[in-house]
Amino acid sequence: MPKILCDCGEILRYGDIPCKIEYNFISDEEYDNYQGQIDAEELYLNMKSFLKCPKCNMLWVYWNGFGSVPAGYKLTE
Repeated sequence: MPKILCDCGEILRYGDIPCKIEYNFISDEEYDNYQGQIDAEELYLNMKSFLKCPKCNMLWVYWNGFGSVPAGYKLTE
């Protein structure tokens, strides 16, 4: 099962389907490329993913896919 260690020490496991800590997003510009009937699988493949730590709310964004190192972003409240 894939996992990463958050800065707070929490182990983020993201192999479950569906995954409760994984979110997907697409830029507004990329989304404009889709019109009419949309192939959900194609849309999913063009999305970026991020993980949200349930302990500290850190976001780990995989800008270049899960084969790359994620960028960490600390949410402020």
